[in-house]
Amino acid sequence: MGERSAADRLLSVLAAFDHEHPALSLTDISRRAGLSLTTAHRLAGALAAWGALERDASGVYHVGLRLWEVAALAPRGLALRQLALPYLEDLYEATHENVQLAVRDGTEVVYVEWLQGRSAVGVHIRIGARWPLHATGVGLALLAHAGPAVQEEYCSGPLASFTPYTITDPARLRRALAEVRRSGVAVSERQVTQDALSVAAAVSGPGGEVVAAVSVVVPRTGAQVPALAPAVRLAGRGISRALGWRPEHGAR
Repeated sequence: MGERSAADRLLSVLAAFDHEHPALSLTDISRRAGLSLTTAHRLAGALAAWGALERDASGVYHVGLRLWEVAALAPRGLALRQLALPYLEDLYEATHENVQLAVRDGTEVVYVEWLQGRSAVGVHIRIGARWPLHATGVGLALLAHAGPAVQEEYCSGPLASFTPYTITDPARLRRALAEVRRSGVAVSERQVTQDALSVAAAVSGPGGEVVAAVSVVVPRTGAQVPALAPAVRLAGRGISRALGWRPEHGAR
Protein backbone atom coordinates (compact mmCIF):
# COMPACT_ATOMS: atom_id res chain seq x y z
CA MET A 1 0.00 0.00 0.00
CA GLY A 2 1.34 3.42 -0.95
CA GLU A 3 1.94 6.33 1.36
CA ARG A 4 -1.24 7.90 2.66
CA SER A 5 -2.12 11.31 1.26
CA ALA A 6 -2.30 14.42 3.43
CA ALA A 7 -6.09 14.49 3.00
CA ASP A 8 -6.38 10.83 4.00
CA ARG A 9 -4.35 11.41 7.17
CA LEU A 10 -6.43 14.47 8.07
CA LEU A 11 -9.69 12.62 7.56
CA SER A 12 -8.41 9.67 9.59
CA VAL A 13 -8.10 12.01 12.59
CA LEU A 14 -11.76 13.02 12.26
CA ALA A 15 -12.80 9.41 11.66
CA ALA A 16 -11.20 8.45 14.97
CA PHE A 17 -14.20 10.02 16.71
CA ASP A 18 -17.52 8.18 16.85
CA HIS A 19 -20.45 7.70 19.20
CA GLU A 20 -18.46 5.27 21.35
CA HIS A 21 -15.39 7.54 21.32
CA PRO A 22 -16.58 11.18 21.49
CA ALA A 23 -13.54 12.33 23.50
CA LEU A 24 -9.97 11.27 22.70
CA SER A 25 -6.51 11.98 24.00
CA LEU A 26 -3.73 12.62 21.53
CA THR A 27 -2.48 9.08 22.14
CA ASP A 28 -5.97 7.73 21.40
CA ILE A 29 -6.14 9.72 18.16
CA SER A 30 -2.71 8.46 17.11
CA ARG A 31 -3.70 4.83 17.75
CA ARG A 32 -7.18 4.96 16.23
CA ALA A 33 -6.06 6.93 13.16
CA GLY A 34 -2.97 4.79 12.59
CA LEU A 35 -0.65 7.80 12.75
CA SER A 36 2.56 8.57 14.56
CA LEU A 37 2.16 10.68 17.67
CA THR A 38 4.01 13.55 15.98
CA THR A 39 1.73 13.51 12.94
CA ALA A 40 -1.40 13.18 15.09
CA HIS A 41 -0.29 16.17 17.16
CA ARG A 42 0.29 18.29 14.05
CA LEU A 43 -3.01 17.39 12.39
CA ALA A 44 -5.08 17.67 15.56
CA GLY A 45 -3.55 21.09 16.12
CA ALA A 46 -4.46 22.22 12.62
CA LEU A 47 -8.03 20.94 13.00
CA ALA A 48 -8.36 22.63 16.37
CA ALA A 49 -7.11 25.92 14.94
CA TRP A 50 -9.81 25.74 12.26
CA GLY A 51 -12.50 24.73 14.76
CA ALA A 52 -13.14 21.15 13.65
CA LEU A 53 -11.77 19.93 17.00
CA GLU A 54 -11.76 21.48 20.46
CA ARG A 55 -9.25 20.71 23.21
CA ASP A 56 -10.35 20.94 26.83
CA ALA A 57 -8.29 21.92 29.87
CA SER A 58 -7.16 18.33 30.42
CA GLY A 59 -5.84 18.06 26.87
CA VAL A 60 -8.63 15.81 25.60
CA TYR A 61 -10.02 16.51 22.13
CA HIS A 62 -13.70 16.72 21.16
CA VAL A 63 -15.48 17.41 17.86
CA GLY A 64 -15.70 21.17 17.41
CA LEU A 65 -18.66 23.41 16.65
CA ARG A 66 -17.19 24.49 13.30
CA LEU A 67 -17.61 20.94 12.04
CA TRP A 68 -21.22 20.95 13.23
CA GLU A 69 -21.77 24.26 11.43
CA VAL A 70 -20.56 22.79 8.15
CA ALA A 71 -22.51 19.53 8.65
CA ALA A 72 -25.69 21.55 9.14
CA LEU A 73 -25.50 22.47 5.44
CA ALA A 74 -25.91 18.84 4.32
CA PRO A 75 -29.22 18.60 2.43
CA ARG A 76 -29.82 15.09 3.79
CA GLY A 77 -29.03 16.12 7.38
CA LEU A 78 -30.33 19.09 9.31
CA ALA A 79 -31.92 20.71 6.26
CA LEU A 80 -34.04 17.60 5.69
CA ARG A 81 -34.77 17.34 9.40
CA GLN A 82 -36.07 20.91 9.61
CA LEU A 83 -38.52 20.40 6.76
CA ALA A 84 -39.63 17.02 8.07
CA LEU A 85 -39.98 17.88 11.76
CA PRO A 86 -43.60 19.18 11.70
CA TYR A 87 -44.75 15.94 10.05
CA LEU A 88 -42.68 13.80 12.42
CA GLU A 89 -44.29 15.63 15.33
CA ASP A 90 -47.75 15.01 13.87
CA LEU A 91 -46.97 11.30 13.57
CA TYR A 92 -45.70 11.26 17.13
CA GLU A 93 -48.85 12.98 18.43
CA ALA A 94 -50.98 10.42 16.58
CA THR A 95 -49.10 7.44 18.05
CA HIS A 96 -46.98 8.55 21.04
CA GLU A 97 -44.46 5.97 19.87
CA ASN A 98 -40.91 6.21 18.54
CA VAL A 99 -40.79 8.15 15.27
CA GLN A 100 -37.72 8.03 13.01
CA LEU A 101 -36.39 9.71 9.89
CA ALA A 102 -33.56 8.10 7.96
CA VAL A 103 -31.59 8.23 4.70
CA ARG A 104 -29.61 5.62 2.77
CA ASP A 105 -25.82 5.74 2.64
CA GLY A 106 -24.60 2.87 0.50
CA THR A 107 -25.69 -0.38 2.13
CA GLU A 108 -26.69 1.25 5.40
CA VAL A 109 -29.50 3.36 6.77
CA VAL A 110 -28.47 6.47 8.71
CA TYR A 111 -30.89 8.02 11.21
CA VAL A 112 -31.13 11.81 11.00
CA GLU A 113 -33.99 12.35 13.49
CA TRP A 114 -35.67 10.42 16.29
CA LEU A 115 -38.62 11.40 18.47
CA GLN A 116 -38.83 9.11 21.49
CA GLY A 117 -42.21 7.95 22.73
CA ARG A 118 -43.01 8.58 26.36
CA SER A 119 -43.49 4.91 27.21
CA ALA A 120 -42.50 3.41 23.90
CA VAL A 121 -40.58 0.24 23.14
CA GLY A 122 -36.82 0.55 23.45
CA VAL A 123 -34.91 0.94 20.19
CA HIS A 124 -31.23 0.53 19.39
CA ILE A 125 -30.83 3.77 17.47
CA ARG A 126 -29.68 7.33 17.94
CA ILE A 127 -29.22 10.23 15.56
CA GLY A 128 -26.30 9.31 13.34
CA ALA A 129 -26.63 5.58 14.01
CA ARG A 130 -26.24 3.13 11.12
CA TRP A 131 -27.92 -0.22 10.49
CA PRO A 132 -27.96 -2.61 7.52
CA LEU A 133 -30.83 -1.78 5.17
CA HIS A 134 -32.58 -5.15 5.34
CA ALA A 135 -32.97 -5.17 9.14
CA THR A 136 -35.13 -2.07 9.64
CA GLY A 137 -38.41 -0.67 8.35
CA VAL A 138 -36.83 2.52 7.04
CA GLY A 139 -34.04 0.50 5.45
CA LEU A 140 -36.51 -1.77 3.64
CA ALA A 141 -38.44 1.28 2.39
CA LEU A 142 -35.26 2.85 1.06
CA LEU A 143 -33.90 -0.34 -0.50
CA ALA A 144 -37.23 -1.14 -2.16
CA HIS A 145 -37.03 2.13 -4.10
CA ALA A 146 -33.33 1.98 -4.94
CA GLY A 147 -32.22 1.09 -8.46
CA PRO A 148 -32.52 -2.56 -9.58
CA ALA A 149 -28.73 -2.94 -9.70
CA VAL A 150 -28.42 -1.66 -6.12
CA GLN A 151 -31.10 -4.06 -4.93
CA GLU A 152 -29.59 -7.05 -6.70
CA GLU A 153 -26.10 -6.33 -5.38
CA TYR A 154 -27.46 -5.95 -1.85
CA CYS A 155 -29.53 -9.15 -2.02
CA SER A 156 -26.51 -11.04 -3.31
CA GLY A 157 -24.30 -9.95 -0.43
CA PRO A 158 -24.14 -11.21 3.15
CA LEU A 159 -27.27 -10.39 5.19
CA ALA A 160 -26.38 -9.89 8.85
CA SER A 161 -28.65 -11.50 11.44
CA PHE A 162 -29.64 -9.85 14.73
CA THR A 163 -32.51 -12.07 15.88
CA PRO A 164 -33.92 -15.40 14.64
CA TYR A 165 -36.42 -13.34 12.63
CA THR A 166 -33.99 -11.15 10.69
CA ILE A 167 -34.34 -11.61 6.93
CA THR A 168 -31.21 -13.44 5.79
CA ASP A 169 -32.55 -15.27 2.74
CA PRO A 170 -32.10 -13.31 -0.52
CA ALA A 171 -35.31 -14.66 -2.07
CA ARG A 172 -37.31 -13.67 0.99
CA LEU A 173 -35.75 -10.21 0.93
CA ARG A 174 -36.67 -9.75 -2.74
CA ARG A 175 -40.27 -10.70 -1.93
CA ALA A 176 -40.31 -8.25 0.98
CA LEU A 177 -39.07 -5.43 -1.25
CA ALA A 178 -41.73 -6.20 -3.86
CA GLU A 179 -44.39 -6.06 -1.14
CA VAL A 180 -43.10 -2.65 0.00
CA ARG A 181 -43.50 -1.30 -3.52
CA ARG A 182 -46.98 -2.83 -3.80
CA SER A 183 -48.35 -1.65 -0.43
CA GLY A 184 -46.48 1.63 -0.02
CA VAL A 185 -45.21 0.68 3.45
CA ALA A 186 -42.44 -1.50 4.86
CA VAL A 187 -43.08 -3.64 7.92
CA SER A 188 -40.11 -4.88 9.93
CA GLU A 189 -41.07 -7.25 12.72
CA ARG A 190 -38.65 -8.55 15.36
CA GLN A 191 -35.69 -8.06 13.03
CA VAL A 192 -33.47 -6.04 15.38
CA THR A 193 -35.17 -6.71 18.72
CA GLN A 194 -37.83 -9.33 19.36
CA ASP A 195 -40.23 -6.91 21.07
CA ALA A 196 -40.53 -4.29 18.31
CA LEU A 197 -42.37 -3.75 15.06
CA SER A 198 -41.66 -0.91 12.62
CA VAL A 199 -43.88 0.52 9.91
CA ALA A 200 -42.11 2.79 7.40
CA ALA A 201 -42.86 4.76 4.25
CA ALA A 202 -40.67 6.35 1.62
CA VAL A 203 -40.09 10.10 1.26
CA SER A 204 -39.65 11.52 -2.25
CA GLY A 205 -37.64 14.50 -3.44
CA PRO A 206 -38.61 17.12 -6.01
CA GLY A 207 -38.08 14.84 -9.00
CA GLY A 208 -39.89 11.86 -7.52
CA GLU A 209 -36.73 10.04 -6.41
CA VAL A 210 -36.84 8.49 -2.94
CA VAL A 211 -34.50 10.43 -0.66
CA ALA A 212 -35.51 9.33 2.85
CA ALA A 213 -37.89 7.17 4.86
CA VAL A 214 -40.06 7.80 7.91
CA SER A 215 -41.20 5.18 10.41
CA VAL A 216 -42.96 4.52 13.67
CA VAL A 217 -41.67 1.78 15.98
CA VAL A 218 -44.17 0.16 18.36
CA PRO A 219 -44.28 -2.80 20.74
CA ARG A 220 -44.92 -5.93 18.69
CA THR A 221 -47.58 -7.14 21.08
CA GLY A 222 -50.86 -5.54 20.13
CA ALA A 223 -49.41 -3.74 17.10
CA GLN A 224 -52.04 -2.83 14.52
CA VAL A 225 -50.30 -2.42 11.17
CA PRO A 226 -53.52 -1.52 9.28
CA ALA A 227 -54.09 1.37 11.71
CA LEU A 228 -50.47 2.59 11.62
CA ALA A 229 -49.84 2.35 7.87
CA PRO A 230 -52.09 5.27 6.80
CA ALA A 231 -50.54 7.60 9.38
CA VAL A 232 -47.01 6.69 8.28
CA ARG A 233 -47.88 7.05 4.60
CA LEU A 234 -49.44 10.45 5.33
CA ALA A 235 -46.26 11.58 7.10
CA GLY A 236 -44.14 10.40 4.17
CA ARG A 237 -46.34 12.24 1.70
CA GLY A 238 -46.30 15.42 3.80
CA ILE A 239 -42.51 15.44 4.05
CA SER A 240 -42.28 14.75 0.31
CA ARG A 241 -44.47 17.76 -0.46
CA ALA A 242 -42.36 19.92 1.87
CA LEU A 243 -39.32 18.85 -0.17
CA GLY A 244 -41.00 19.91 -3.41
CA TRP A 245 -42.50 16.63 -4.62
CA ARG A 246 -45.83 16.78 -6.45
CA PRO A 247 -48.00 13.88 -7.69
CA GLU A 248 -47.21 14.69 -11.32
CA HIS A 249 -43.52 14.07 -10.55
CA GLY A 250 -44.11 10.36 -10.21
CA ALA A 251 -45.83 7.86 -7.96
CA ARG A 252 -44.39 7.31 -4.54
